[in-house]
Amino acid sequence: MRFQVFLSGVAVLALGAAAMRLLQGPEALAFLQGALTLGGGIIICGLFALKSQWHGLIGAGILGLLGAARGLGNLPDLLKLVAGDHPRGPAPVMELGVTLICGLLVMRVLRALKRERTRRMLAEEP
Repeated sequence: MRFQVFLSGVAVLALGAAAMRLLQGPEALAFLQGALTLGGGIIICGLFALKSQWHGLIGAGILGLLGAARGLGNLPDLLKLVAGDHPRGPAPVMELGVTLICGLLVMRVLRALKRERTRRMLAEEP
């Protein structure tokens, strides 16, 4: 599970680096700043998970939830892109990538927490 956290953080950082090549001007810098903040935070949670597994995973899940929620607000721009209107270029597709990465991270963290809860409940039974 920790590998998933690190992989998600690196993928978000990679999308931020790709934004510098694909996007223009201030939008590229804004996307890079957001990617560095979110991806760096996820990697920090992964590092924290090395010492205290569940605290780090929960922190990564919360950051993933914040990233996915922020990405859902960008869906109208993605629908405009699909309809043929390209005012922001490839930015909505990149934002969708971040949203999917964060959503997958949230689902994996929730599944790991549910599995741990079940394991602890079964361990308590006589």
